Amino acid sequence: MRAFRVAYDGTAYSGFQRQPDAPTVEGELFAALVRLGVHDPDDRRPPGYAAAGRTDAGVSAVAQTVAFETPDWLAPRALNGELPGDVRAWASADAPAGFHARHDAALRGYTYHLHAPDADPDRARAALGALSGTRDFHNLTPDAEGTRRTLDAALAAEGPYLVVSVESPGFARQLVRRVVGMVAAVARGERDLAFVDRVLSAEALSGPDGVAPAPPEPLVLTRVDYPDLDFAADERAAASAREVFEARRVERLTGARVAETVLDGMA
Repeated sequence: MRAFRVAYDGTAYSGFQRQPDAPTVEGELFAALVRLGVHDPDDRRPPGYAAAGRTDAGVSAVAQTVAFETPDWLAPRALNGELPGDVRAWASADAPAGFHARHDAALRGYTYHLHAPDADPDRARAALGALSGTRDFHNLTPDAEGTRRTLDAALAAEGPYLVVSVESPGFARQLVRRVVGMVAAVARGERDLAFVDRVLSAEALSGPDGVAPAPPEPLVLTRVDYPDLDFAADERAAASAREVFEARRVERLTGARVAETVLDGMA
C-alpha cells in the first residue's frame, strides 16, 4: 500500500470524485493508472483505493491524498508521466495494510482567498470565533447527518483579501464555502453578528435566511494529516509541479493586467 500527495488546479474539473460524463481529477488519476498497467479498467477502482476528500467542482488542492496497492516502482514522477499538467503527484509514503486515506486522516485544512476590499476584518474574525469549536452546522451544509463538527478557524487580512483558514478532523459537504459565505456577509455589514447564533441554533433556515456557498474557485485543500505516515517529496515530481503552477500563476497575473488595462481604457 502506498499513499500519494496530489496537487491540482481544479478550475477545469467537475470536482475530484469520478463521474461518468464529466472531467474529474479522480478520473484522470484512474486513466493514468490504466495506461501505466497498474489498474484494470474493468475494475471500479484500484485495489485498496481511497482518497482523503471529495473536493467540489472548481476547488484546487496541494495536499489531496490517495492511497492504493501499487508496485514499488510507481513513484510520483512515473504517475506524472501519464497525468495532465494541472494534476501533479509530488510526494509519497509507505502505508500499512488496511490504511484508508479518508478514514485515517486526523486533520484536514482548507484555505479560502476571499476578495473583500469593502469588508471589516474585525467583524470577520468575530464571526469565525463564534463558529470555532464543536458546533452543529446543519444550517451550513446540505447533509442531513454528520452535521456536528469541530472547527478551528482563523483569518488573515492581506490587502484586499481576507484569507480564511479552517481546520477540522472532517467536513460536511459545502461547509467551508458556506462558512465563508456567512463570514463575508457579516464582514460586509449585510448581516449582524447575531445572525451567526441564529445559524447555529436548532431552527432550520431556508429561503432568504439560508446561507449560500461562496464560489469554489478561491478554495484550496491545503492540509491532510496522518500521524503514522512519513511523506517524502519526489524532487523531480515536485519540481515539475512547481513549474506548472508557477506558469499558471504568471498566466493569471498577466490576465489580470490585461483586464486592468481594459478597465483603465474605459475610465
